[in-house]
Amino acid sequence: MATLATNIEDIHPLLWRGAQLGRSLRGTVDTGYTALSMQLPGGGWPKGSITELLHQIPGIGEMRLLAPALAALGNRPIVVLQPPRLPNVAGLEHIGIPARRVILLNPPKEADALWSADQVLRSGTCGALLFWPRHVQTSSLRRLNLAAATGETLFFMFRPLDCARGASPAELRLALRPAEDALSIEIVKRKGPQAAGPVYVELHTAARLLGKRPVRRARFGRVPQDMAPVERVG
Repeated sequence: MATLATNIEDIHPLLWRGAQLGRSLRGTVDTGYTALSMQLPGGGWPKGSITELLHQIPGIGEMRLLAPALAALGNRPIVVLQPPRLPNVAGLEHIGIPARRVILLNPPKEADALWSADQVLRSGTCGALLFWPRHVQTSSLRRLNLAAATGETLFFMFRPLDCARGASPAELRLALRPAEDALSIEIVKRKGPQAAGPVYVELHTAARLLGKRPVRRARFGRVPQDMAPVERVG
């Protein structure tokens, strides 16, 4: 006679107790900030699913927040899709991300951007995708979440703060607000109990990563051949 599992999480990885943090099916990457990692299922940024970073305006430290995890991806490419400003090359290199690892895409239409995101996620060749959609419907979010689930790419979507009121298939949703030399991070959604309060993360010192003009001429990585139809900025 088969014995019954004593722990509900042993039955299936998608199950967890309401008072406990869940697990990520495809593993995680440490955030580099202990206080934040302790509040996230699996102890870091989830692979193979959407992580939504919600903010009022860009440039409040979100790139520095992601820097430790991006730098830990080795030599795998990082795709930056439709950023609000041109990334600062010197700032990226200062935090350990050589510009040659960064593939910068700026498609002319939102439909092209969504297609590009889908292709990047399904290719499985990139370590991370950072996407700033201008307009995205729930149906498109579902399709991107399914595409993300086919691999282990870190997938960050940057959306307006008021999107926190709406539903989303994202596994993790964080609301970012600026604090002095830090970020106040509210956990809007996670696998596990509701967070007791915001997490305050003191950001690592780095040069300004986003600016109206780069410190020097940007020389980003080359776009893979299967993405050739999409315009590249750089």
